[in-house]
Amino acid sequence: MKLSNAEMQEIDTILEKYCNTKEALSMKNFCQHGSVSTYKHVMYVTRVCYYLNKHFGLGADVKSLVVGAFLHDFYLYDWHEKDDSHKWHGFSHAHTALLNADARFALTDKERDIIAHHMWPLNLTKLPRCREALLVCLVDKYCSTVETLTMRSAESAF
Repeated sequence: MKLSNAEMQEIDTILEKYCNTKEALSMKNFCQHGSVSTYKHVMYVTRVCYYLNKHFGLGADVKSLVVGAFLHDFYLYDWHEKDDSHKWHGFSHAHTALLNADARFALTDKERDIIAHHMWPLNLTKLPRCREALLVCLVDKYCSTVETLTMRSAESAF
């Protein structure tokens, strides 16, 4: 999977007001899977979602897809640190990410759905309600698996 310069530019343009905030940049300091930072993980998920939507004609709203994918893990802490508040990270971080993103940005309903429901089926009652949310949910599982098994980012594919 390779994105063209124009496709990378479209993603960068959409994320311009999100990815350079102090909070977003702090995700570079948090470990996600293996040696992959949360920032690299969300960028990887964003690019894979964009690629699949564009090249397979999935019909997702590009802006909502890109923003939701970037903010899906906007929980702003290192879940590997020993802290009782991180104990149930898998079940709770989507809600924390949504609260953080909603407090800082004007989100659409689709963007909220993407963030809130990306951990289905672990969170059984949080079923994705739109194609964008389902796509991020599935791609997040793929990217997380690759990152965990290889202990590094597969972002170099882009």
